[in-house]
Amino acid sequence: MTGATDEMVDPAPPDSTFHVRGVDHITLEGTNTDATIEYYRDILGCSLVLSQPNLDREEITHLFFDPGDGRLISFFVSDERNTTDLASPDPGHVHHLAFRVAGEELEEITDALESAGYPVSEFDRGVFHSLYTEDPNGLTIELVADKFAVPAERRGEVLARAHYHRLEEGAEYVASRHMRAAIDDLEIDAEEHAIRGAPPGRDH
Repeated sequence: MTGATDEMVDPAPPDSTFHVRGVDHITLEGTNTDATIEYYRDILGCSLVLSQPNLDREEITHLFFDPGDGRLISFFVSDERNTTDLASPDPGHVHHLAFRVAGEELEEITDALESAGYPVSEFDRGVFHSLYTEDPNGLTIELVADKFAVPAERRGEVLARAHYHRLEEGAEYVASRHMRAAIDDLEIDAEEHAIRGAPPGRDH
């Protein structure tokens, strides 16, 4: 199956007005201060690296977390907000956040989340393997385990080549075999991680 954007896939830098240098941080509207810190620091293991009043709304606290790669995630929170004040995402709102995890730790991570009261669902997404859960704000959290140890600077190149193999085969989604073929085409020495099986899922 092909779509209107299929021929637009290209790993080369586009001819744009300018080029950004990567993601610096993503900021979200959170709910309760303590619950947000407990989840992101004490469960996910993101260091809380800055806490200060919001520069535009001093009654709101601005929390910055480092998930481990220097790209920050921040939340606007307040002790006056309740974790049950949840809203479904509308166009322009954040749908979910995805963090990288090690594939060999999936069982341990699942047990830890469920023991802390956060249900988990698990899917094989073809390109990678995913656990899904929620934070105290009702935001969907995806924990991604890469299937192949592809160098970060070549990840986009591999995905674009896997996309090519998907189209050539007439497949609806990229699968592990397309990733493997792409890595072989590009002659990248990328170890394949042993990750337990899971259904592909269609509801995220």
